[in-house]
Amino acid sequence: MSDLKKKTGNILSNVSPPSELPSFITATVATAAAGTDSTASGAPPVDDATAKRDETEPFLPTTFSPAIPASKDTSQLRAEQVMAAEAGQHTVEPAPEPVGRDFANMILNPEPVAAALSPITQGGSALFGWMKGAVSGSGILQKVAEKAKNSVDTIVTTLDPQMKEYINSGGDTEVIMASDKDEKVRPVREAFQTVFGKATIIGLPAQAVGIAAQPVGFAAGLKGAEHRINSIRAENPRVDDHLPVVAVENFIVELFPDQWFEAGAIVLFDYAKNILLKTVTQMTPIPLPVIAALQADTTEDYMLKDTGYATTVGSVMARNLNSLSSFLQ
Repeated sequence: MSDLKKKTGNILSNVSPPSELPSFITATVATAAAGTDSTASGAPPVDDATAKRDETEPFLPTTFSPAIPASKDTSQLRAEQVMAAEAGQHTVEPAPEPVGRDFANMILNPEPVAAALSPITQGGSALFGWMKGAVSGSGILQKVAEKAKNSVDTIVTTLDPQMKEYINSGGDTEVIMASDKDEKVRPVREAFQTVFGKATIIGLPAQAVGIAAQPVGFAAGLKGAEHRINSIRAENPRVDDHLPVVAVENFIVELFPDQWFEAGAIVLFDYAKNILLKTVTQMTPIPLPVIAALQADTTEDYMLKDTGYATTVGSVMARNLNSLSSFLQ
């Protein structure tokens, strides 16, 4: 049994040692070929050390690149290092001086700093130029704030239309309206607030003295507006020479045979600046039955018959509408 174990032994002991791996390096062949060529050409033969080095290093040899260029003369430095090593001395570098903490006594030259920051701090630079334009009156921030305010004002006036008068009132513009009727004051207020943004329009009662209740013709309408301005400036102490006054006088006119139209004469007078402006609103056709009712309501002894009728178009229209509503009921 022991002979069998001795004969068999360990399983790994029966494995033969590994054979030498084949070499695929062709340096030897190249060296041999080079030696044959050199021998044939009469060149000195290649020794065994060179052939062995070529066999172990078949690739291109690495080159050493010094940190200090060869053009720098370091012979003196090396000599000093050798002498110091032989003498047993070591070069001791001086310790850096501590930095003082007293910055109050330091004197700085601001010119280099200003020169370095000049491309940034100039008004035409990209960053500060954008900030300056954004903060200025016509910048981005101004427009954003204006749009936000307009949005809020729109919401408020939609929920409560009467708030529009208070939101847009104020500012440096103040105008006196020669009438206390809302149908005349409201359009004038909206016009001024649309142009000037904020404007205060004050409506005061005024009478067109010497003009019929319903003026007829352009001349009568213009004269009625002028009389309203003169009346309010003379009778109301609230109106001084520095406040402009606006008057609106509605009149009717027969532009074509049996075709009547209603329009309004608008007059603005600023005594302090010596400004007098006149214009006419858009015309509205008036039915002939309304004109016939106006003529019927005006008696022959009406004192202002030469300037118009005794009753207005609005009163006749209201009377007809009331009669129609009573008939429908």
